[in-house]
Amino acid sequence: MTAFPVTIYHNPKCGTSRNVVAMVEAAGYAPTVVEYLKAGWTRELLLDLSRRSGLSVRELMREKGAPAEELGLLKPEATDDAILAAMVEHPILVNRPIVMTPKGVALARPSEKVFALLDNVPESFTKEDGEVVRR
Repeated sequence: MTAFPVTIYHNPKCGTSRNVVAMVEAAGYAPTVVEYLKAGWTRELLLDLSRRSGLSVRELMREKGAPAEELGLLKPEATDDAILAAMVEHPILVNRPIVMTPKGVALARPSEKVFALLDNVPESFTKEDGEVVRR
């Protein structure tokens, strides 16, 4: 299905992210998978994903397993500019997986949120933990 591009900003160490990649592939797509911990981020890309997803920069920030607290980014006075700069410097600060298709952009947590971004959806999908998701 080349006429319907799917891009997944992915961390292979994350179960939710792995589930999303598998769900998209089960739906018949060959997604472009961007391992953002290797590729990194630009300020412009993060702002675009924030705008298109309807999530604030702060809402795209990962708190668990990331240096957000140590960097002072959880404080109410932390600005979007400070958060963006930290995300560019420390890619782990961006929550995942972020999925982009012609239908929109979303942080796919929980993983089944990805179905709203696809034209084709599998009847059911079994996650890594054994949970079965039906459309």
